[in-house]
Amino acid sequence: MSEATERQAEASKRGNEIVARDYSAFDAELTHQAFNFRLFVRLLGWLRPYRVTVLVSILLVLGGAVAGVMMPVMTGRVAIDSILLPASSGAQAPDYGLVDLNQWLASSAGIEPLTAATILYVLLVVLNALLMLAHRLTLASAALKALRDLRLDLFRSLEAKPASFFDHVAIGRVMTRVTNDIENLFMLISGFGMLAGEFVPFVLALGLMLMMSVEVTGVVLIAVPLAAIATVLFRRAMRDIFRLIRNSVSALNQYMQENLVGMEVVQLSGRQDQNAREYGDLNRDNRYQEYRAINYEVIYDAFNNSLIGAASAAVVWFGGGEVIQEEISLGSMVLFTQLVAMLVMPVVALGQQFNTLFRSMASGERIFQALDWDERQKEPSEPVALPDRLDGRVEFRDVHFRYVQSDPVLKGVSFEIPAGHKLAIVGPTGSGKSTIIRLLARFYDFADDQVFLDGIDVNRIASADLRRRLGIVLQDFHVFSGTVLDNITLNDMTISRERAVWAAKMVNADGFISELPDGYDTRLSERGQNLSQGQRQLLAFARVLARDPEILVLDEATASIDTATEILIQDALRRLTEGRTSIIIAHRLQTIQECDSVLVLHHGQVEEHGSHEELLAAKGIYYTLHELQFQDVSE
Repeated sequence: MSEATERQAEASKRGNEIVARDYSAFDAELTHQAFNFRLFVRLLGWLRPYRVTVLVSILLVLGGAVAGVMMPVMTGRVAIDSILLPASSGAQAPDYGLVDLNQWLASSAGIEPLTAATILYVLLVVLNALLMLAHRLTLASAALKALRDLRLDLFRSLEAKPASFFDHVAIGRVMTRVTNDIENLFMLISGFGMLAGEFVPFVLALGLMLMMSVEVTGVVLIAVPLAAIATVLFRRAMRDIFRLIRNSVSALNQYMQENLVGMEVVQLSGRQDQNAREYGDLNRDNRYQEYRAINYEVIYDAFNNSLIGAASAAVVWFGGGEVIQEEISLGSMVLFTQLVAMLVMPVVALGQQFNTLFRSMASGERIFQALDWDERQKEPSEPVALPDRLDGRVEFRDVHFRYVQSDPVLKGVSFEIPAGHKLAIVGPTGSGKSTIIRLLARFYDFADDQVFLDGIDVNRIASADLRRRLGIVLQDFHVFSGTVLDNITLNDMTISRERAVWAAKMVNADGFISELPDGYDTRLSERGQNLSQGQRQLLAFARVLARDPEILVLDEATASIDTATEILIQDALRRLTEGRTSIIIAHRLQTIQECDSVLVLHHGQVEEHGSHEELLAAKGIYYTLHELQFQDVSE
């Protein structure tokens, strides 16, 4: 095997290793555990900067829980055993100093003891409400700040993904992670705060009940395992349902995103009714799964409400006998009936939170899967520092590249563009023209020692530094939300308004911009729909020129511009390309004729390379393309 053949095989092998990746794993079915402790601990990491706020929230819920338990103590111990039936016999519950406090308030204010008890009870109700409200607000504040940071980290992570990631992963599913899944995590954090607000009174109420009567407490505690069993059964029934709900929501978002982006095609092809039916099928599947979840929740809630009523009835029956036998006081029995809900409701609340828990854990898995997706733009460990101004010499050396495990797109492509020269790249669709641009800008990872800029391997240059030296104008120019000026400068503070206006004038965009209602401060609609295709392309030229790149790339940039508009930009193009290395992918004869050389690609290989006149004289592929595509112009 020759040295050249060995190098080609090795380059192809390395290219395969770089791009080989199972993208289906990104949307593979996740574990959907009811509770993933590792995931929850990891989520708490985003709460760490706000731990003081969380600590305050915990203290508030403790205070609110104590006030909540003291309310039934006021009813049973103070109002009944101390005021209404002071001679009541039987064991009495502890009053935690409330009896003495009530007597002091009555004597100090000169009011009846029952009136004082009413005032204290109202104060406890207000205190409980305020503390619980403050607890929820502080917890929500910490959760929202943490999820704000998580959303930003997720956004940054997605921005760092290479183009190959978005070539294979549905955008609608990615959007679900950034929007719906983040919102579900807020429900998870706030839901745990609500559970804390339920279980703290549970512990306090259980201790108080055991102090009053172990026997009556045992009767009440029978309801707790029954509620726990119902919760386990509910969790098992809901696990698969919520997985199906998540999948159906993702499918709805993906279908909606695809159709909104391709709305012009939908309307041109008259697919509105067909798409509505398909979306309706997806919507019905989502409704069916949601309806199943609601049915289980209604049954579960009804069972638990009935369980609380049955437990209260058991307390009255058994506790009433204890009162008659003078084992406990009447106030203690009344206190028991009020504390029943505090024992059962936390278990009930836990079951109710399984709805949120399932949704949130699935969302958390999906978010961390996106964060942990290890595909990143390959960056050099020690990037080469570029000079202030590059010469702009570009060289491709025996470049092999493939997007997926299939036929390679580029097969041993080699060419060199001297500094300041203009190269036109032509060839049939699928010949690899745009791939050359993507590799030069390092939108895709590829093997080392294949693409060079001023003799430097581009894989040794930080991608951000590299792309600052490239000015790329694509056929489909993207307009961002904001003003015309924002779209030229992209909010780059190093580009002044004066330079942006100068760039627009250079490419003859100033004429139509000045006619807009607010000139350069005119706000553009979504995707620039209030501009024509030609105006958007002129705006693209202004954006590139404002950055003054050393290398200019036009990828079918004039393909959608009418003849009148093209005349306006031809002179600007000549000035724009002067002194810059330029790569032009175009079909228009006039643009190609003005280039120093023409590169002809066919099936990913360089078939011809020379000047326009030389290639016409050779009567090869370029001559054929010229005759087929440009004969109307040449006549």
